Amino acid sequence: MARNGVYAGSFDPVTNGHLWMIDQGSKFFDEFNVAIGINPDKKYTFSIEERMQMLKEVTKDIKNLRLDSFENQFLVRYAQSIDANYILRGMRNPDDYEFEKAMRYVNGDLNKNITTIFLIPPRDLVEISSSFVKGLIGPEGWEEIIKKYVPIPVYNKFLEKYG
Repeated sequence: MARNGVYAGSFDPVTNGHLWMIDQGSKFFDEFNVAIGINPDKKYTFSIEERMQMLKEVTKDIKNLRLDSFENQFLVRYAQSIDANYILRGMRNPDDYEFEKAMRYVNGDLNKNITTIFLIPPRDLVEISSSFVKGLIGPEGWEEIIKKYVPIPVYNKFLEKYG
């Protein structure tokens, strides 16, 4: 049986932390799906098209990767719909652990055949989140600060939008 995994997020924007997770996931699975989850109640900085384009640019060299999006669906149900048997999730801190643990149990109730795998990013990436990066935009010198936390195509998109 092929190992088919899915890693989902808002990717608003994709960060170096996300990129690390995607790189790791591509090594674990025969087919690896990275999916943008769309929450209609959430206000995004970048459109779904912009986020998809940024993901395409920064993952273009990963051969077993498939990009997609889903809306109004539990991740485990989405995973089932694309025949994924694994969900990949990242944990950066105790709050992430508690949330992800609870979601793993709910996912198990919904589909016991899909396994959740957790990864902890390296120390230099552990504090990076999309919200953190977006929170740095504005004050003088923000351009040099965020350059450390996002891939170059994403950095360029920020410059285009706010520079």
